[in-house]
Amino acid sequence: MSTTSTPSAHIEVPQGFPGITGPMRAYPETAQALNELAEVLLVHETPSLSKADREIIASYVSYLNHCVFCSESHGAVADVHSKSSGLARKVWESPDLAPISDRLRALLRIAEKVQKATFPGRENVSKKDVQDARRIGANDRDIHDTVLIAAAFCMFNRYVDGLATLAPPRGDAGYQKMGQMLATVGYRNSMKAIG
Repeated sequence: MSTTSTPSAHIEVPQGFPGITGPMRAYPETAQALNELAEVLLVHETPSLSKADREIIASYVSYLNHCVFCSESHGAVADVHSKSSGLARKVWESPDLAPISDRLRALLRIAEKVQKATFPGRENVSKKDVQDARRIGANDRDIHDTVLIAAAFCMFNRYVDGLATLAPPRGDAGYQKMGQMLATVGYRNSMKAIG
């Protein structure tokens, strides 16, 4: 992966580790907690919310947050799990036209409302948003996990952006390699696999 597309990070991080991997290398205790959260949210699928669905939600929220590293890497994982190359990009371009289920489309609308949340005192995700998702088959766990994935990825994206970590440009071949690795080993063991 190229790491020369953006200025250097605001803090000292190991060279050659793009995006979130640099700060995770520098602060392994933080990496352990964040990777455990990602493992629970993205790897532990339920009967109605697959690994591919979860990665699409993470990638879409990251795309909306303009986080190149997270949208590209999680988009690549989504493509591996869905066995559909370019699916994440189709979702970024238009969730309404992407070849995904209506249930996932409704959950993405909820995730987008979480991503756009403003405070204080506003109900960003409305009862109608939830009712629409339920009408198409979403259950409490689907709604819970969607909101938590969206909220967590807003945090992950701000972590990457706030430290100005390096990110290869969109479409860099390294993202596909990272996506394949994460789809295979998950997040708990990802730092060992990265080296």
